[in-house]
Amino acid sequence: MPTPSAASDDLLLPGTRRALLHRIAVAQSTSRTPSLVAAVVRDGRTLWTGARSCVDGHAPDADTQYRIGSITKTFVAVLVMRLRDAGRLGLDDAVDKHLGSTAASGVTIRQLLAHTAGLASESPGPWWERTPGGLRPDIDALLGEHARLHPAGERHHYSNPGFALLGAVVERLHDGQPWDEVLWSQVLEPLGMTRTTRRPQAPHAGGWAVHPYAELMLPEAVHETGLMAPAGELWSTADDLCRWAAFLAAGDEDVLSAATLEEMRRPAAPGGDHGLGLQLTAAADGRPLVGHGGSMPGFVAGLWCDAVEQLGAVVLANSTTGAQTGVVARDLLRIVTEHEPRIPEPWRPVSDPDPELLALTGPWYWGTSPHVLRLTAGRDLELAPATPGGGRGARFRAEPDGTWTGLEGYYDGETLRAVRSADGTVSHLDVGTFVLTRTPYDPAAPVPGGVDPAGWGAHGA
Repeated sequence: MPTPSAASDDLLLPGTRRALLHRIAVAQSTSRTPSLVAAVVRDGRTLWTGARSCVDGHAPDADTQYRIGSITKTFVAVLVMRLRDAGRLGLDDAVDKHLGSTAASGVTIRQLLAHTAGLASESPGPWWERTPGGLRPDIDALLGEHARLHPAGERHHYSNPGFALLGAVVERLHDGQPWDEVLWSQVLEPLGMTRTTRRPQAPHAGGWAVHPYAELMLPEAVHETGLMAPAGELWSTADDLCRWAAFLAAGDEDVLSAATLEEMRRPAAPGGDHGLGLQLTAAADGRPLVGHGGSMPGFVAGLWCDAVEQLGAVVLANSTTGAQTGVVARDLLRIVTEHEPRIPEPWRPVSDPDPELLALTGPWYWGTSPHVLRLTAGRDLELAPATPGGGRGARFRAEPDGTWTGLEGYYDGETLRAVRSADGTVSHLDVGTFVLTRTPYDPAAPVPGGVDPAGWGAHGA
């Protein structure tokens, strides 16, 4: 993955830069935010940064730290997925397998990542974001007596204590090493994110509350949140979060593969607005966006990226409420894609096609519905109906055992197999038990229910 470099004025047209600056200027002014900094990254390169401040001559820059709140959860989720990819845990493990008996016993790692474990939104006692972490000295104190509000797996219910549990799992499986130290060595340092830390490091912004009915400000206190820290304690900069947005869009083989990031970006909760540790939404034109919002007393943050366009936007502000950083970040993505859509890479042919895979391509029929199978990157396949409304399609990822796994829609998670006859030729495709044949209702293939031996012809109605 390319490392984002400092933004340069020649990377975007003047009209695009002015539109981006105008958007954040309006956001800072109308939300009455003390300061706001934003950045846009594409293909791993920072295209633009901008800032506004209520103090003339003291606008923050892309190296100024802000508290990023629940964007922290995306980092914890990556640590969990690294453990999964290393075989240290399974997403369907019950959390008590790794933490012992707790009030959350029986809920799974996957449910915690997707906020479907049914746990309470907040830790019991005084609000954890505004009180010292010492008030919650152990896991029992994080969960309390009424931790389970809904049956696990039935609905999406956002849970901050759920991510505190995931941070505890990370520590337990790293022999007690603090989760933020694991994050530094395994993720932040490899990605060059040297300004993302658990506690603030200068230069950093101060957090403020803005009076709702007067032009007045009040400084917000900062507390270390202890065991709740994996839910929202990190500080970061626009520069570092550009690196993070680029990573979430493309992956990095030294940290987490593109395939695992794609898995995290897929809907994992009812409603389709949450993946594994990531929030999901759509741009105005329907393109999928992935990221997360964040808030802590004195700070709000938003990060969204478009994996198809390899485009990301970050907005950080230092007010407790008001600044709609997630909305602004999505608007920055829209401005860039409207003003300067990404120039696609040139088409290039492959030099060494696999003859057996190439032989699978072309028309296939599900009953009488024509479909086309295409060979895409590597050994992956794409099945698409040949006529509008003529059936279901999906992309399929090649697996080591010679099958393919569906990545979207009706076939998400389903298996595609090329079934061979005794002579080694392909008889048909099996897609989750659906039989696709080279001709409509091929009598030589095992079509469920069979095919009339009289074949196609003048049959009476």
